[in-house]
Amino acid sequence: VQLQASGGGLVQAGGSLTLSCTASGRTSSSYLMGWFRQPPGKEREFLATITPSGGSTYYADSVKGRFTISRDNAKNMVYLQMNNLKPEDTAIYYCAARSRSVSAVEVTSYDYWGQGTLVTVSS
Repeated sequence: VQLQASGGGLVQAGGSLTLSCTASGRTSSSYLMGWFRQPPGKEREFLATITPSGGSTYYADSVKGRFTISRDNAKNMVYLQMNNLKPEDTAIYYCAARSRSVSAVEVTSYDYWGQGTLVTVSS
């Protein structure tokens, strides 16, 4: 599976942004998908995950209620809608795929990674 994240950019605090992740490969719709981010000088952290069917999602406490993960398997796309953005949300955002369908929050649990897209939130 090959992944490519897009949609990052500069946004003011309180604003919104939607990230997209394009997945290629015949079986990409069978993967559990996740979004992670890596703030400057910090480790990569889990944000959200969605099951292959899209029927179940799970969020980190830091983004629960502000971020929404979704997927469109017909288009091989995964999205991350981000609302009420804060300066501390500034980071490189990555999408990832996990071959097992059980949700996981660890970076090492994911098998494939996109190249990342930069989100900068100004105060």
